[in-house]
Parts: sequence; C-alpha cells; structure tokens
Amino acid sequence: MHDTVWFEIQGIPSVSVASVEFTDAAATQAEALGMTAAKAVFVQHPIQDATDAEMHQKADDTVQAILEALINA
Repeated sequence: MHDTVWFEIQGIPSVSVASVEFTDAAATQAEALGMTAAKAVFVQHPIQDATDAEMHQKADDTVQAILEALINA
C-alpha cells in the first residue's frame, strides 16, 4: 500500500494487489497514509502453497479488476 500511495501522489495511477487475507490491513494502511481512496485488488487466498496452475487461474481471475482499477483511477 505504501508504494501505491507514493505513486498516486506522483500522479501515476496505481493499484495494490494482495491476498484477501490482507483486506483489513490494506484499508488500515491506506487510512494511516492519508489516502483512503487508494486502489486495491485482492486475490483469493491461499497464495503460498498454490500450484503454478492455481496461480495462473488466480491471475486470470484478477487481471480484469486490476485493469479496471487503473483505468478508473
């Protein structure tokens, strides 16, 4: 979230990508950094032990949301 806020302050549309397990933490960090409107997209958990095929599916399931967050920034 720190990088997303930094880029947004620079005028560069940005979006954080994290596991759904970090939804609350991302919101807390965005608020602490003074940018509650910072864009974030959350990937289904778990990540660490996902197979390559599962990670490819997670990416396929998430890429449209990431693009929309960047385009609608």
